[in-house]
Amino acid sequence: MSATPVQNATTEVRPNRPRLGFLGVGWIGRNRMAALAEEGCAEIVALADPSPEALKEASHLAPGAALSERPESLFENSVDGIVIATPSAAHARQAMAALERGLAVFCQKPLARTRQETRSIVDAARRADKLLGVDLSYRYVRGMAEIRDAIRRGDLGEIYAVDLTFHNAYGPDKPWFYDLALAGGGCVMDLGVHLVDLALWMLDFPDVTEVVSRLYARGRLLAKPAAEIEDYAVAEIGFRGGAVARIACSWRLSAGRDAAIDFSFHGTGGGAALRNVDGSFYDFIVERFHGTRREAVASPPDPWGGRALIDWTRRLGQEGRFAPEARQFVEIATVLDRIYGR
Repeated sequence: MSATPVQNATTEVRPNRPRLGFLGVGWIGRNRMAALAEEGCAEIVALADPSPEALKEASHLAPGAALSERPESLFENSVDGIVIATPSAAHARQAMAALERGLAVFCQKPLARTRQETRSIVDAARRADKLLGVDLSYRYVRGMAEIRDAIRRGDLGEIYAVDLTFHNAYGPDKPWFYDLALAGGGCVMDLGVHLVDLALWMLDFPDVTEVVSRLYARGRLLAKPAAEIEDYAVAEIGFRGGAVARIACSWRLSAGRDAAIDFSFHGTGGGAALRNVDGSFYDFIVERFHGTRREAVASPPDPWGGRALIDWTRRLGQEGRFAPEARQFVEIATVLDRIYGR
């Protein structure tokens, strides 16, 4: 680590502020960087992106950081970890390169395009004994942890049905999202990864017994494994014990609003849900249900977007060793592969 722990008047030991490099500083990279800079729990010392314009924009968030259009330049700086926000096809190669150099890694979702690539990264993190994180950001929306705790305590009874929906009325604006080799998949890889993660994470990663799915492109049912990008998908995930999760996601669906986002959990003793407000991508209400009654758990405003990175950064400053829960990333990728029929 780059800094020495400092003791205050009460002799409390403060964690180190890790030195971080950002690989990829487009919109999502800058958004996460801004959240981290505001929190002040890291030193952002190096930025790399092939776009000079993106680098210029990002430099305002990290004055004094070294700037480069070469990704490998990050490894030439004294950093403790790398934050990756590049196209999906590069994630595995870049994460492996960082881990092999003894650096911790935080990566945008998906961590990789397939289960095999994902397992390779997790295995590399284990060998290096370095902290590995993925930006599964909806876990960090205020109220979701409270609902998960309620499920764990049995407050909702036995959870038997999970309904998860994410329709983006626009879709991505970068060409690589529509290239199967570069993206690894379409709306499922982009949006469905969050739905699969929440279905598994909220229920403590139960054994998956069955995955049935249908993928579409511009209204056409695709054969599997698909040879083109899907823009609409539905899937049913069966769990040992009988619970079922139904997910649906899309790009450019005529939803009558910018986005339709709904994560619902139904149990024998009650229910709970997250829903977006007025088609927003960012504002959510989280509620508990008791028959026809509802109880508010959380509501906007809630700056949740950077919390996954902030949490990873704080853990890196405290120790930064490999965390066994990284195996969850392989379980998520396994379900994604089954949805795609590969």
